[in-house]
Amino acid sequence: MAKNMIVAQSGGPSPVINNTLRGIVETAREMSEIGTVYGGWHGIEGVLKEELLNLSDQCPEEIALLRTTPAAGSIGTCRYKLKEKQTEDFDRIIEVFKAHNIGYFVYIGGNDSMDTANKVANIARERGLDVVGIGGPKTIDNDVGDSAFQLIDHTPGYGSTARYWSNYIQMSNEENNGSCPADPVLVLQAMGRKIGYIPAAARLADPKREMPLQIYLAERKFHIDEIRENVNRMLKEHGRAIVVVSEGLEVSGMEIPEEYIVRDSFGHAMLSSSKITVAQVLTNALNEKPFPVKGKARCNVSGTHQRNDIVHASNVDLAEAYYVGQKAALLAAAGEHGYMASILRSDRENYTVEYGKAPLSEVANSERHFPQEWITPCGTDVTDDFLKYARPLIGDNWVSVPIIDGRIRLARMKPLFADRKLAPYIPQADRS
Repeated sequence: MAKNMIVAQSGGPSPVINNTLRGIVETAREMSEIGTVYGGWHGIEGVLKEELLNLSDQCPEEIALLRTTPAAGSIGTCRYKLKEKQTEDFDRIIEVFKAHNIGYFVYIGGNDSMDTANKVANIARERGLDVVGIGGPKTIDNDVGDSAFQLIDHTPGYGSTARYWSNYIQMSNEENNGSCPADPVLVLQAMGRKIGYIPAAARLADPKREMPLQIYLAERKFHIDEIRENVNRMLKEHGRAIVVVSEGLEVSGMEIPEEYIVRDSFGHAMLSSSKITVAQVLTNALNEKPFPVKGKARCNVSGTHQRNDIVHASNVDLAEAYYVGQKAALLAAAGEHGYMASILRSDRENYTVEYGKAPLSEVANSERHFPQEWITPCGTDVTDDFLKYARPLIGDNWVSVPIIDGRIRLARMKPLFADRKLAPYIPQADRS
C-alpha cells in the first residue's frame, strides 16, 4: 500500500509559491509510490491540529489554476517555529503521521522551514517511522543557501519580486521626474531585513545608470550625514533623487527605538509593519535640513504587494517554481530523505538551469548574504555582475492571467479535509 504525503508551506508567501505546490501535486498524482497528497492547513500548525486538506481529490482545473494564484491562500502558511523543547509538538506530529499513513513530508519555505523539514523527518525516523523528509525552496529574499551558490543558485519567488521592483522603479521614476519641483526626493523602502537582494533589483530598471538612483543595502551601514551628502550631491547634479533602502538598513544618527519595532514569532523584525519604518525616519531626517533645490522628500513603503502580485510575476520564476516542486516530488518518491530540491545554474553565459538536491542539514537555518563584491565601492549601487546574475530571473513577457467577468480567476480548493482520527490538540506555543 502506497504511503501518503503531507505538503505544507511556511513563512511569507511569494507570487509563485502555489506553482511549486502544483508541481508537487501534479507529479505525485502520477506516481504509484505516493498515495494521497494532503496539504497541511496553515503549515505545520495544520499538521499539529490534524487539519489535512485532501489535494489529490481536488478538481484538476483548480490545481492547474495554482499557476497564477499568488500568495498562500490555497493551503495557507504559518510562522510557527518548532523548537527543541516543544517535545509534545513532536509527539503529536508522529501521531498524525501514524494515523494517516504518512510516508512523505514536504515543507515549502525558507531557512526556518528547511530546519523544520529536517527536524520533523529525522525525529520520525528515530521513532521508527519510514518518513522521507524533503524541502521545497521559497523566499523572495533569496537568502537560502550558501554565498558560493553551490547549494542553490536562487530561490523561487525572488525573480518575481525582483521583476516587481524593476517595474516599480520605472513607474516611480516617471512620477519623480514629473513632480520633482515639489517632491525632488523619493525614498522607497524594499523588503529585506538583513539581505539586500530585493532593493538591489531596483537597478534592473536602469541597467545603463541613467536615473538619479541610489540603493542602500542592509549589508552596509551609513551615517545619516553620509546619506544626506549623497542625496544633496545628486540633487545638485540632477535636480531630483530616488533613494531605495532595505527595510533593515542601519543608519547611525537616526536609530529606530526597539519599542517601535514589531517582531514575528521567530523574533524577526517585521520592519514593513513596524510603527515607524526606516523610510519614514530617513525621510524625516532628510527634511530636517534644506536641500540645494526647493521641495521636500517623501516616501513610499511597499508592503505585501511585492510578494503577492501575480501580474508582475516572472514567467521564468513561475516555470522554475513548478519544476522545483516536481523535483521535490521525484526526490520523495525515490526515497531521497533529507534533501531540498534545488535550482542550479548550468550555463552562466546562456542562462539555463538544472534541478538537483541539496542536503537539508546544510541548508537548514542557512542565510546567504548579498556578495560584498556586488556592491560598488561607494556603497550606494550594485555592480554589473549582479545585473548579469539577476537579469535572466525576471524574464521578458507578461504572465497571462485568466480573467472572468473582469476578475482574476484564482484557484479555489474544496474543503475536503481528512477525517480526524485523534483528539483535538493545541500547539504548545499557542497555549496561554
